[in-house]
Amino acid sequence: MDIKLYNTLTRKKEIFKPIKKGIVGMYSCGPTVYWYQHIGNMRAYIFSDVLKRVILYNGLKVKHIINVTDVGHLTSDSDEGEDKIEIAAQKEGKTAQSISKYYFEIFLKDFQKLNLIEPNKWVRATEHIKEQIGLIKVLEKKGFTYKTQDGVYFDSLKFKDYGKMAMLKVQGLEAGKRVEMGEKRNSTDFALWKFSDINEKRQQEWNSPWGVGFPGWHIECSAMSMKYLGEHFDVHTGGEDHISIHHTNEIAQSEAATGKKFVNYWLHGAFLVDQDGKKVSKSTGGLYTISELKEKGYESLHYRYLCLQSNYGKQLQFSLEALDGAKNAYEKIKRKIIELRREKHAGKTDVLGWENKFLDAIKDNLNIPRALDVFWSLLDEINIDTNVRLKLLEKFDSVLGLGIKDMKKEKISIPKEVKDLVTTREEARTKKMWAEADILRERIKERGFIVEDVDGKTIVRKI
Repeated sequence: MDIKLYNTLTRKKEIFKPIKKGIVGMYSCGPTVYWYQHIGNMRAYIFSDVLKRVILYNGLKVKHIINVTDVGHLTSDSDEGEDKIEIAAQKEGKTAQSISKYYFEIFLKDFQKLNLIEPNKWVRATEHIKEQIGLIKVLEKKGFTYKTQDGVYFDSLKFKDYGKMAMLKVQGLEAGKRVEMGEKRNSTDFALWKFSDINEKRQQEWNSPWGVGFPGWHIECSAMSMKYLGEHFDVHTGGEDHISIHHTNEIAQSEAATGKKFVNYWLHGAFLVDQDGKKVSKSTGGLYTISELKEKGYESLHYRYLCLQSNYGKQLQFSLEALDGAKNAYEKIKRKIIELRREKHAGKTDVLGWENKFLDAIKDNLNIPRALDVFWSLLDEINIDTNVRLKLLEKFDSVLGLGIKDMKKEKISIPKEVKDLVTTREEARTKKMWAEADILRERIKERGFIVEDVDGKTIVRKI
């Protein structure tokens, strides 16, 4: 059975056919490195990681590019406001370069903690100014641009199919919307190059044929993706919030410049939402980073498991209670894998049926929840030879990315003081003195340990 993927461009599942036999060109929208990336941001990378793992599982190679936005992303996606990197640099009293370097390094650590496969190349906007200027010059030569007082803009109405992926009815939108300086001809027009404000000194600005300034956010992705993957490539991923503006503009400027189809398959991950169904973001609260979850006693792979329980295209409701459930399930897998390694049990060796069930799931638009069901069933199937079962579970994990090969019993040294607190807490729980037990849990945490109650057992872990 062929891999089927839901293509946002056509709004339907399609059989995946790479442009070049045996290799897939894949581009994923990366972080704007002005602040910490929260768990909502990280869900998008887990989704693209699973997609890449499924492609690899099916015997194809992947050339994967992820951009790093270190200039040009304004506080509004529609070319208004200030540059996020510049604002962060001013606020923290640092250089723009040090800000982007610092937050990218933190992001990369979280990326690795989630067991995400790194791309073939991280590409930074500031290192590809030449390519971005070159692409704008092509668009200018073909008549798709115009100049205002504050920048060079793409004339969206000159591109016949503008808004096709977002299904926008461009003609009905308000025209002539004011921008900070100058005027856009159409509300859907977007900046390719922004001029530096003569009253302010930017840290990051470059000379161009149109004036000193910096690239727009959208142009960077087109210029860099086409440099490394070609003018026409296979897959582009990102969050669902990119559909109407960022990815719509990428398609317009790329296809206007080349006259070719830009990308064959567009895949978008849905939002992480709170219990009221609102997008988890800085403004709505309830926001955590991977490090903050660690402080609360959750490993990064607990969060990865939570994300695997829902299809990438569906919004995932987040709560600490839901994360507790994912944590318990992950730790149960870990205990069972450790026990399985100790067992010596002969049994069936024919597992083709299991492999086919798993393949059917992952090839059906990355149906990872169903793949997890197959994984759990195999984990509990005692009639299969132990070694065969373990090897197949590890093979399945090449898609799931839960780190089965590294699962082992932790050896920790618990100080007598902590052991005494644990004993006292167990006594309090036996007497149903819940408030006192909670106080003791916090005292244990203050000493660098976490106490958990799993399947009637008390487990102590180091933070």
